[in-house]
Amino acid sequence: MNENRIQEVINIEKQADEIYSKAVNEAARIPQQAEQEAKAIIEKARREAEEEARKILANAEAKEESDRILAQADESIQHNQALAKRNFDRAVTYVISRILGRE
Repeated sequence: MNENRIQEVINIEKQADEIYSKAVNEAARIPQQAEQEAKAIIEKARREAEEEARKILANAEAKEESDRILAQADESIQHNQALAKRNFDRAVTYVISRILGRE
């Protein structure tokens, strides 16, 4: 019976050693896994931030282009209005001269 008890103790010690080895391996694996997961999260956040930055930049460039086009259109409108006013005055003078017979 003593021999059975000794064998049981030996088996229990082997099981304890296996459990301890697994725990040590798990303890070594957990920080590595956490580091890999953290790197993946950081990389995903970086990609998302870059994409958002590209969108913001594209919108800003589109706004700048729109503002430039609007400024050019406004400038053209003002120029055409000035020409129209000048030509209108000349046309009125011409019509009045024709009516009065003073060509």
